[in-house]
This record gives sequence, structure tokens and C-alpha cells, in this order.
Amino acid sequence: MARGDVKEGAAGPTPMMVQYLALKASAPDCLLFYRMGDFFEMFFEDAKAAAAALDIALTARGEHEGVPIPMCGVPVHSAEMYLARLIKAGHRVALAEQTESPAEAKKRAGSKALVGRAIVRVVTAGTLTEESLLDARTANWLVAVGSVSGGYGIAAADISTGRFEVISLPEGALDAELARLDPAELLVPETMTDAPDGAIIWPHENFDSLKGEARLKSLLGVATLDGFGAFGRPELAAAGALIAYLERAGQGSLPFLQPPRRRVIADHMMIDAATRESLEITQSQAGTRKGSLLDAVDRTVTGAGARLLAADLSAPLTDVVAIVDRLDLVELFERDGALRDRMRGTLRALPDIGRALGRIVAGRGSPRDLGQLRDGLDQGYALHELLRRIEPSPALLGQLLPAFLGHGALVDHLKRALVPMPPIDAASGGYIAEGYDAALDALRGAGGEGRRAIAALEADYRQRTGIASLRIKHNGVLGFHIEVQAKHADPLMAADSGFTHRQTLAGVVRFNAPELHEQAQRVDQSGAHALAAEAAHLEELTQAALARTAEIAATADALARLDVASALAERAIEGGWTRPQFESDNCFDVRGGRHPVVEAAVAASGERFVANDCCLSEDRRLWLVTGPNMGGKSTFLRQNAAIAILAQAGSPVPATSARLGIVDRLFSRVGASDNLARGRSTFMVEMVETAAILAQATERSFVILDEVGRGTSTYDGLAIAWAVVEAVHDMNRCRCLFATHYHELTRLAERLDALSLHHVRAREWKGELVLLHELADGPADRSYGIAVAKLAGLPPAVLGRARDVLKRLEAGKAATGGLAAGLDDLPLFAAAAAAIPEPVSDPLRAEVESIDADALSPREALDLIYRLKRLAADQQ
Repeated sequence: MARGDVKEGAAGPTPMMVQYLALKASAPDCLLFYRMGDFFEMFFEDAKAAAAALDIALTARGEHEGVPIPMCGVPVHSAEMYLARLIKAGHRVALAEQTESPAEAKKRAGSKALVGRAIVRVVTAGTLTEESLLDARTANWLVAVGSVSGGYGIAAADISTGRFEVISLPEGALDAELARLDPAELLVPETMTDAPDGAIIWPHENFDSLKGEARLKSLLGVATLDGFGAFGRPELAAAGALIAYLERAGQGSLPFLQPPRRRVIADHMMIDAATRESLEITQSQAGTRKGSLLDAVDRTVTGAGARLLAADLSAPLTDVVAIVDRLDLVELFERDGALRDRMRGTLRALPDIGRALGRIVAGRGSPRDLGQLRDGLDQGYALHELLRRIEPSPALLGQLLPAFLGHGALVDHLKRALVPMPPIDAASGGYIAEGYDAALDALRGAGGEGRRAIAALEADYRQRTGIASLRIKHNGVLGFHIEVQAKHADPLMAADSGFTHRQTLAGVVRFNAPELHEQAQRVDQSGAHALAAEAAHLEELTQAALARTAEIAATADALARLDVASALAERAIEGGWTRPQFESDNCFDVRGGRHPVVEAAVAASGERFVANDCCLSEDRRLWLVTGPNMGGKSTFLRQNAAIAILAQAGSPVPATSARLGIVDRLFSRVGASDNLARGRSTFMVEMVETAAILAQATERSFVILDEVGRGTSTYDGLAIAWAVVEAVHDMNRCRCLFATHYHELTRLAERLDALSLHHVRAREWKGELVLLHELADGPADRSYGIAVAKLAGLPPAVLGRARDVLKRLEAGKAATGGLAAGLDDLPLFAAAAAAIPEPVSDPLRAEVESIDADALSPREALDLIYRLKRLAADQQ
């Protein structure tokens, strides 16, 4: 069928349009890519949406119900590029492919038969496998959230590598886990009332836990799930919904999924969404990788290694033994520079076999993907030979090395069968190596002989006709044909010339001849048979790879872990980082700590980062840090949080030394912005985040709080900050760094045993403020706010006026005792909470005060009296 043949008849829609509308009805939430020859076409509203997103021409072809049909299309050969743009724009795309050729359709139902079509795949942000559609250094998670009886479970899959996790969530942990995964696509049941922004609302029946259990058993091919862990009902509901979504996307066929790993929340440091954002762990607040902690640390040389490093930083461990195992492997590569360089050189040349395997299992593999498996597995064995002789061998290395063995037969098979550089497209053949199949070699030889015979015919035709410019050419419509310039065509048009006219174009005329037709048939037949033989071999090789799916995936994971370990060793040597030591108590003793992101930015400007110590202990677990803006308070807070993350991820840390007790939960209240989407002001966001910290922090947690209370009036802010310091000290009893401009809070050191005072140093020299970025003991002598304002460029007149106002305020403060006057006798937090009752609301008073007496009618006044009487009775 010709592209664009969508005309409507007077009696109603054409068969083609009936077919299109039926396919569209089966995927109403998707843009339908409808295959017509060499193009994917879109019609109606899909065409309008696609044309706008892709910036391509919107045309109209034919009519439907008397109205022109909007239409646009993209070439099949470049469809991936357009798919990427549509997915990035938030669309889902259903691919309707031709399931038979026009010749097959004609044979089936006559000359006017409609080519059969079916949706073969639904392409969504969470179901991508193509290299061109994915970021090689970022995981691509599809996540489903299941809810049963108020409990939540998560199922998460990255089908590009087959990684599959299920997680049971304690109360309040959902947002933190979703922030860790940062899903490309999120599925939630339609019954979920507080669905996250951008989530796909999926029918509730897909989240049935019993159906989910059955789907998971079917996926794993088992009668019981006992061998994979004790899955709760919320986890099964989530897993079932995720599998159902993947079945729909694959139109019944599932992509590559490894057996699910049951993730235990307690095994990892809990980091909530606000903390991840403020600490910029894997992306900056601008939404980019550049400027993040991950970017400052990452020295990996493979995409798989980069993805694993991001996962490690997103979910630091709490198991000291597992952390030490990672650190031991890093230390091995730190000590042996020659080994590290040799291994990183090998890793740098490796293909991404995890994602190649994902494409093969999904049925979208290419000869090149098989070639990548061959090369990656072969080099994996070479790394095994390099590393197996190391003594003493770190425990983690001993666990990784067996994953590189057992692939010899497959690698040998692929080496013999494939050419050194297999193509991506299998349609043109040429990927099976010469010598692998004698019959295939014979077919190729016949085709080569035919082409040589055709070349000889071309020389013969030139001699016979005397036309030196005569050429034998080939295209997809005419096949092999003779082409001459129009001015030389007349002799060949003669009936006795031996040539048959085929086509006249501007400037050239095309012919056929019996000898050419005979040789062309031989070439075409041998070529078709050769392609069929190669396709059969491709299927055979694919099945051989699929038989070792789990083992290949394990090799890919082991290669990624080696890349991460050697990259962290490289980073440690580059930055002078040190191995952290872990203690059983809740200490946090960091000497010469630095922030890797800020240090890199400072070095780029030619300056030196000022390192600082942070020594929290049981009797000094809460540090109150004062000092001027831009003095380094926020950087000091963030760098210690970053050091905790790096250490528990199994990385050396940017410090001279570090002795740490395990952190179970990390909280950061550093900076905030209005959340307009939820109607929250800066202060409201600050209070919500602070409330979450006070409700969830344990004695093993690490908390950084910066300028709590600054978003409201001075008295309110001081009161809130005062109460928060007391609560952290007396109730949470966690390790905490608290930065503030409220110097009045320093008086709490007299009453709170574990509170320690510190400040960032600054000096004024000849009227100029010098920020030293050094941390010192004791409180700051003053805030230097006006000096900082001068650095920011405030006009001299404004600065002078500010100094006058400051003198008056300080004089008044001295006379009255200051903002904190009267707080010396205030009971400590627990006693104060018991002594001061919560204000009691008075509904009756509120109702009376709201009355507009002049606006009441007699009837409304009578109703009001009855309402007031009921309120009065309720309060008795």
C-alpha cells in the first residue's frame, strides 16, 4: 500500500482506516506509529501532538466523516531519533508494524487485500532498551507502588539490564525510596489518594496481590516463591502491577528480568527526598549531573560502573562487614598502581554487555549485541587471569572472580561464527564469518560470480552499443537494470536491439536484457538464500546466549563492581582521600574534612580549599555553629554529610582521617524554596522538613540543620530554633550540626550537656571583611552582616543607614537584656512541654466573631441562634 493512502469512500471509512482506528482503540493512551511501507504514519490528534513535539510538517490526507484527516509521518530508518524526542516530551508510543508483506497479503486475500498490522510494542520511558534512547551512565527504573491494608511495597525494574528489586516499606519511607530510585516511569493504583506528581494511574485490579504472586511465579517458573524470600502482600501487589505493565508494553512478551532481589530498608542508610535534593547526591539542584557529589567522585570508565556508583551513593550500606569488603577491594587498587592502570585500560575498551543482553532477551538484539557479548565475556576471562594470582585476595574479589568463568564455549562459538565487527542491522547480512558455514560460503560465492558476470555483461554491452557511458545499476524497485543517457537511448529502443525498455526519467532511460535478467535472478536467489542462512545462524547464536542469561548478567555485575572499586581508588589517589574507620559507638571524628564539589570549584579558580575538623562524640554530639554568611557554615555541614555517604558507600573520603559510627538515617535541612505546586511557602517547607527530622531521627542518625527559623519573624524564628535545639539534644539524641545566626542560642550551652559551641572565623581588615573559612571553638563575636552586605555591593548610603539602625538596636538590646531576655529560668524541653498546655480553640467564640449582624435576614438570624445553642451544648 502506498504511503498516505487513507482516502475515505462515500459509504464510510476505508478498510485501512478501520484497521487504524481498531489499533488506536487498543492503545488509547499512546501515540500510534502506523507502519506504511518505509514510514510510520500518525493520524488525527496523534498527528497534531507528534507534529508539535517533533517540529515536523502536519499535512492532511483523505477525509473521515467529511473532515480532512490530519497526518504526519517519520521514516522507519530514523524512527529511534523521533521516538527519543517523543518519550522525552512525556509521550508513550505504540508501534503498529506490518505483519506480512504486500505479496503475502495479495496471496492471502487477492489483489486488493489490506496488509495485516498489529501493535508489537508499546514504547514508554520506563521500558527502553535501545542504546540511542538511554543514557549509558544512568539507570532507567520502572517502578510500581503497591498498597495493601495501609502498607506500601515497591517493585522496581531496569529492563535494560534486567535488574529487579522488591522492597517492603516502613511507615513514612515511600518518598525516600522513590527519591533514591528516581524512576523514569512510576505506576500507582487508582485508589492511591496521595499519588506523586507525574505518576501513571494504573487500574487497581492490576495491583491485586494474589494475581501478583501468580505472575511472579510464572515469571520465575516456580511453584513457590520461598526460595527467593518472604514477600509481603504490598510487595506482591507492586510486582504484579509491574509485570502486567511490561506484558502490555511487550504485547505479551516480557523483557529481561533477573530473579527479584528483596531489598531490606535497614541494610541501607535512609535518605529522604529533601535531603537528597539539598545534598545534591546524584544531581544538582539545577537537575544536571554536573555539580553533584556523584559527578565529583565518578572516575569510572564504563557505563555499567557509572550506574553502579550512582546506586552505591544513593543507598549507602549500614552493614560494617559489607562496607569493609568494598573498602578492602578499593585499597587493593590503591596500593598497586600498575594493576589498577592495566585493569582500567581493559575495562575502558569493554562493551556494555548488561544492556546488550537486555536487548537480546527482549527480542531486539542485533549481530553487534552478540559481538559485544563475545568481546565482553572474553575480556572478562582475561581480567580473571590477571586478578586470580593476587595474594592475599580481598574477600569481595574472591566473590567476584567465579563470575568470569564458564563462558568459554559460548565465546568460542561466537568467535567462529561472527565477523570481528558485526553490524547493527541484520537485514543486509554480512555478519556471519567466512568459513563458519560451507553452504553459506557457496551461496556467497555464487552471488559473487553472478556479480562478476554482470560486470562482464556491462563491458560487453558498451562494446556492442558503442555507448561508453552505459551502466548496469541496481535499486529496490527495478533490481538490476541498464541505464543510458537519454540522448543515447534511441538505438536501444529498436525492436531488434535485444533490449527491453523499463523506465524513462529526466535525462536517463532504463532497460533490461535477457542475459542480464538471467544473471540477476542467480544473484538475487543466492543472495536471498544467503540472507536466510545467516538469519538461521543468528537465531541459533541468540539461543546459545539466552541459555546463559543469568551467568552473563552476573559477569556484567562483577565487571561493574571492579570498575567502581578501581575508579574510587583512582579518585582517592587523585584527591589525597583516606580510608574511613568504623567504630561501634556513635562517634563522628573527621580530621581535615573537605567537600569534593566545592574543593573542585575552588581549585578551578586557583584557590585552596580550607579543610576543617568535625569531632562529634557522646558528650559533644550537638555542635552549634555561628558566624557570617559566606563564611563556610553550609559547606561545613554538607561536607560532613557527604563524608558519611561516601564512607558507608564503601569509598575513601576527602579527609586526613575519619572515625565513624554507622549512620542509620541522614537528614539535611539546608536551604529551601517555595513549593508553589503544593501551596507551600519557604517557611512552610522548612517546618515540614524539620518536623520530619524530629519525628524520625534516632540516636544513630546524623542531622545537619542550617538557619532553622529564619523564614519568619525574629522572635518566632528564635523561639522555634531554641525549641528545635532542645528537642534534638534531649529527645532525638542524635549527632547534629546546627548552624544559626541566632547568637542567643549559644546560651543553651550552659544548660545542655552535649551542646558544643563553634564558629567560622572572619576578620575585618582596614574596613574590609576577610572570610577565613576556618572553624574555631566558641561562639562568633558578631555576625558581620553589614560587612557581607558591603561585599555584595549594597550602595554606601544604604550601608551607612544600616549601621545607624544597628547601633540603636544594639543599644536597646543591651538595655532590655536582648531577644533572649527571660529565658534563663525557662524549664528544659521536657519539663516545658509538660508545663505549657496547648492553646484550646473556642468554636463558639469564633462563630460569634464571624457574624455580620447587618447582613442577616430574620430567618438566618433564627437559624444562627439554634446553631449557637448547639455549639454551646457541645462545649459543656
